[in-house]
Amino acid sequence: QFQLVESGGSSVQPGGSLNLSCTASGRSLGRYAIAWFRQRPDRNRMAVACISDTSLTKKYNAYVEGRFTVSRDNAKNMVYLHLNDLKPEDTAVYYCAKKRYSMCGSLAGDIDAWGQGTQVTVSS
Repeated sequence: QFQLVESGGSSVQPGGSLNLSCTASGRSLGRYAIAWFRQRPDRNRMAVACISDTSLTKKYNAYVEGRFTVSRDNAKNMVYLHLNDLKPEDTAVYYCAKKRYSMCGSLAGDIDAWGQGTQVTVSS
């Protein structure tokens, strides 16, 4: 059973940046695609990015493309989401999620493990 752990959430001002991290306790993420989701208050959870096992494929939701960057370091068993030019509407709990397969496929599909989430708040 994968237990994913996110970190890096914080409060920042509009226009600021954050780096979120995701790792798995005791298990290797290296063979799997990893997705990032976010859930804003009173909204459904929405996929924002995905990275394939070898980083060959990266996909983004249109709301964040050009501002967010997903990356991974399999040697460190880490997946990252760099959030740039943050806006108040980016305020949400951000989750990393493991996919069943090595490729992303659809942005939100084939999830079989979730982290507990990390809060990002963008406010002046």
